[in-house]
Amino acid sequence: MKSILITGCSSGIGHDAAHGLKARGWRVFATCRKDEDCERLRAEGLESFRLDYDDPASLVAALDEVTRRTGGTLDALYNNGAFACPGAVEDIPREALRAVLETNIVGVHDLTCRTIPIMRRQGYGRIVNCSSVLGFVGYPWRGAYVASKFAMEGLTDVLRIEMADTPIRVILLEPGPIATRIRENSIPHFERWINWKGSARVEQYRSLLGRLYEGGDDRWQLPASAVTEKLIQALESPAPRPRYRITVPSRTAWALRRLLSTQMLDRVLAR
Repeated sequence: MKSILITGCSSGIGHDAAHGLKARGWRVFATCRKDEDCERLRAEGLESFRLDYDDPASLVAALDEVTRRTGGTLDALYNNGAFACPGAVEDIPREALRAVLETNIVGVHDLTCRTIPIMRRQGYGRIVNCSSVLGFVGYPWRGAYVASKFAMEGLTDVLRIEMADTPIRVILLEPGPIATRIRENSIPHFERWINWKGSARVEQYRSLLGRLYEGGDDRWQLPASAVTEKLIQALESPAPRPRYRITVPSRTAWALRRLLSTQMLDRVLAR
């Protein structure tokens, strides 16, 4: 039975991945930031314990728990956990940007580096990082999240090149719009850090607030199972691709980035 450690399993992409891989016979260690979410996942039949990217001690404890249960091995790591703080770049305070980067990239990097020695010892491993369409194109009002995912793309690319002389494979997933709770989960961060009423863009924020608090229809949105499908390919293919673009917007954005000038792409994205 192959084993995998997955972060951010309380809902959405991570939750679906945990159950999807367990159904395929993987031994899944489904982690969450909050103990109450871990308790709920255990009630669902998953092996779950706490892991918080912002808490280095929890990373050590989680990996210790994994290797204790497996006898010292771990076949795969899926870095999925992340959060967003919407707002115009000029309105994102230093503390907000630092918090997003600490979770979405610094914590991911820390956990990955702690996992690699396990995979080196066993002579095998796969590291899958969940990026985004926003890892290769910018989009208004999502500057902090975009910055973290651009960083993930670059760091993952370099790690993949460096790991080419080892049996460890490094893969990126690049979803587009997926049915998750990331919008709802971003609201507390927006309310904590963004002083939109004092912004020079206050009228634009009024339009943003409707989408943020109420959501909207997205005909291109896919269920989280679409990401799990590509994750399975990344984990089980004998020759995985370096990156898997998921959803029509993700594939379209990649094509537009290659075909259009920067100015033309800016106009498309600004719409």
